[in-house]
Amino acid sequence: MIDLTLHDRGPQNLRVREFYLGRQPILDRNQALFGYELLFRNAPVGPAHVTNDLTATAAVIAHASQLGMEKTIGDALGFVNVDASAIMSDIFSFLPREKVVLEIINSMPATPEVVARIRELVGHGFSFALDDVTGETEAVQALLPLVDYVKMDVRNIPLSTLTRLAPRFRQEKKKLVAEKVETREEFKNCLDLGFDYFQGYYFSKPVIMSGKKLSPSQLAVMELMTLVTSDADNADIERAIKRDVSLALNLLRLVNTPAVGARQRIDSLSQAVTILGRRQLQRWLQIMLYAEPSKRGHSMTPLLMLATTRGRLLELLAGKLRQSQREVADIAFTVGIMSLMDTLFGIQMTEILEQIPVGDEVREALLQRGGFYGDLLKLVECIERIEDMDSHIVPTLRDLAMSTDELVELEMAAFEWSDNVVRYAL
Repeated sequence: MIDLTLHDRGPQNLRVREFYLGRQPILDRNQALFGYELLFRNAPVGPAHVTNDLTATAAVIAHASQLGMEKTIGDALGFVNVDASAIMSDIFSFLPREKVVLEIINSMPATPEVVARIRELVGHGFSFALDDVTGETEAVQALLPLVDYVKMDVRNIPLSTLTRLAPRFRQEKKKLVAEKVETREEFKNCLDLGFDYFQGYYFSKPVIMSGKKLSPSQLAVMELMTLVTSDADNADIERAIKRDVSLALNLLRLVNTPAVGARQRIDSLSQAVTILGRRQLQRWLQIMLYAEPSKRGHSMTPLLMLATTRGRLLELLAGKLRQSQREVADIAFTVGIMSLMDTLFGIQMTEILEQIPVGDEVREALLQRGGFYGDLLKLVECIERIEDMDSHIVPTLRDLAMSTDELVELEMAAFEWSDNVVRYAL
C-alpha cells in the first residue's frame, strides 16, 4: 500500500493492485520511436480503494517507478496523465524528471494554486504537455507558457480546426503531438501541418498491395525458417545463412542481445546454430523479418517493437497458464510475431499462411482470433488499445483465470525484453 498526501484532499490510501497498464507508442516525423503514453485503468474487481482513474494513476506510477521505470519505457520518454490531485501531491519524488512528460488533462481548472505548482515543478526540471487541446480556452492560455507539448486528438477535431490551431501553437515554439492517428491519410495531413509527433496505430494497419512479392532478404529469411523447422542438418542451415552476408551479420547481432541470455559471446554462425537450437533460431529469424527493413533505411522500429512485445507477452501468458507445456509457449510467441506480418509484408494474412506452414491452432488464431491462442491475442490487442477496449479485458481475464496483478507483471517483463531486443537489433 502506498500513501500519497494530496494537498487539497488530505491523506488517502491508494491501492496499487487491480489496475491495467497500457503503453501506446509516440513516433517522430521519421516514424522512429520517441516515447510512450502510459495508460492506467482501474480493474472493476475486488474492493474499490480508489476514487477515479487519475488518482489510481498516481499510486501506480509511484509503484512502477520503484520497480524501475526503465522496464516500462526503456530509453523512450513516458507521457503520463495527471490531474490537480496528482499535481498537488508528492508523487513527483518517485518520478525520474528526465524520463517523464506530465500530461495535464483538459478538464482540469487552471486555478492559481495549480498554475503556481506547475511553475514550481517546471523549475525543478519537469516537462508538461497539454492534453486534448481543441481551442484557445482560458485554461490553455494560462498554461501554455508552462508546457513544452500540445496534444490534439485528430479523431475529434475537424481538419479545418487543426489547420488553424497548429500554426498558432508552433508560433509559440510548442511541440505538437497528434493523437488517435489511425490512418495513413491522417498521418500525412498532420505531417503537412508541421506536427512533430504522432500517437496512434496507423503504422500497424496493413496496406495491402495486390501482386506484391517479398524482398530478396525476406525470402532468404523465410527459406531459412523452412530449413529450421524441417529436419535439415545444421551444416545446411549454416550454408544457407552464409549465402546472405546481411542475414548472417544481423543474426549474430540479434543472438548476442541480453534478451538471449547467452553465457558467452556468440561469434560464429556455427555457434549460433548449435547453442541456440532450432526453437530459438526460429524465434530470432521471425524477429529479423521485422528488423530487416530498418537496415534499408525504413523506420520500422515501432512495428518491430509491437511485434516483439506481442510475441513475448503471448509467450509469458501461455507459460503462466499452461506451465507444464513448453511447446504451448513457443507456439504463442509465433502467433504474436506473425499477427503483424500482413502489415510488414503488405500481403493478406491468408496469402502469408500459404507460404508459411503453420498448424491449425495458429491459423485459427491469426485468421479468426479463435481458440486458446486467439483468446491470448485478443487480450493483448485490447491492452494495446486500452482507451477503447478496456471493457473487454475483464471477461477475457476471467475466462483465463488470471489476475490483473499477474497480467501487469507479465507486461512489464515483456516490455523490458522487447526494449532489449530492439535496442540491439537496430
